[in-house]
Parts: sequence; C-alpha cells; structure tokens
Amino acid sequence: MIRVLIADDQQVVREGLALVLGLLPDVEVVGAAGDGNEAIEMAGRLEPDVVLMDLRMPRCDGIEATRRLRDLMPAVRVVVLTTYTDDKSLLEALRAGARGYLTKDAGGEEISQALRQVLDDRAMIDPRVQHHLVDALNAAPAAPDGLTTREAEVLSLMARGLSNAAIAEQLVITPHTVKTHITHVFAKLGVRDRAQAVAYAYQQGLT
Repeated sequence: MIRVLIADDQQVVREGLALVLGLLPDVEVVGAAGDGNEAIEMAGRLEPDVVLMDLRMPRCDGIEATRRLRDLMPAVRVVVLTTYTDDKSLLEALRAGARGYLTKDAGGEEISQALRQVLDDRAMIDPRVQHHLVDALNAAPAAPDGLTTREAEVLSLMARGLSNAAIAEQLVITPHTVKTHITHVFAKLGVRDRAQAVAYAYQQGLT
C-alpha cells in the first residue's frame, strides 16, 4: 500500500484528489495539507511514502517545501501536481528534489503510475510538460567533457524514466555497471539524486 499525503491550498482540490486516490486499490491517503509548512509537519508525523505537492501555496510554496522535505526526510518522494506547464517551474521543482511532475489534467491511473515509478526510483515527467521543454532543449549546450559517452547515454535513458535494469538491458551491460555509471554521473554533475540528474539532462538536451 502506497501512503500518500496531499498538499494543496485549495480545499476542493484536496477533497477531489482524496476521492480519486481513494478509488485506487494500492493507495492510502494519510492526510491533506493546505500549505508547505503544514505538509512538512504532517509528513514528519504521518510518514507518507509520497507527497503530492502543489507548487503555488501560501506561507511556504511547493518548491521550498520540496527542498526542505528532501533535506529532512530524504526517504519521502515528492510528486508535483500543478497547473504550471512551463519549463522554469519543472526545472525548479526537480532541482528542489521532486521525483515526478504532473499537471492537474492527470487522471487517477496516471497519478498511480507516477507514485509507483518514483517509489521505484524512476522519474515521472508528464508528457504535456515535456512538450513545453522543446525550445529549451533545442537551445541547450552539449554535455560537458566531464561526462563520458557511456555516462551521457546512461543519463539520457534515466531521463526517459528507465530503471537501472532496463538501462542495463538496452546498453547490454550489467546492472552493477549501470549503478557505477550513475554514481560517476552524480559526482561529476554535483547532484544528489536521479531527479536532479534528469533536470540536468533536460537542460543539456540529452533526452
């Protein structure tokens, strides 16, 4: 069972999400917060697996709340659920530590898939948001010389949402080798996790 905390400043959205998620057999809504500060407090008390986080909230917005959750409770995954589809919002959320990014057009099945993917340590980026990144990707510079060709390939496949096992199968290498490449990528890029690496990949046009 996936334990989910909802964070959104609109009561009707919180109630609607709780209703939709309550229909999913593998999801339990453990609480609903009205702003980022409340989300952080409730996450510490309720220990959810995933926080569904809105971006624009009073007192503490979703970006800052995600950043603080990453530092205080790194095991808790954050999936942003927002009306904002611009690349700036997406990249800020991923840099803050979000593992997924969905628009509020997403249905119950899409949200369920995102929850499962981020718990499997895979990024989940809404295709509707990817479309808005085209201009940014086309204008992005090439990857720096610090990344080897193989590391860039691994990073690109990570950005497409592939697991370590799937990357290993596609590149015909072992999962252990994939993990080693990912460790090197994180170190060279100065990032903490897959979501931040994915944000870098989008910026550099490696998807």
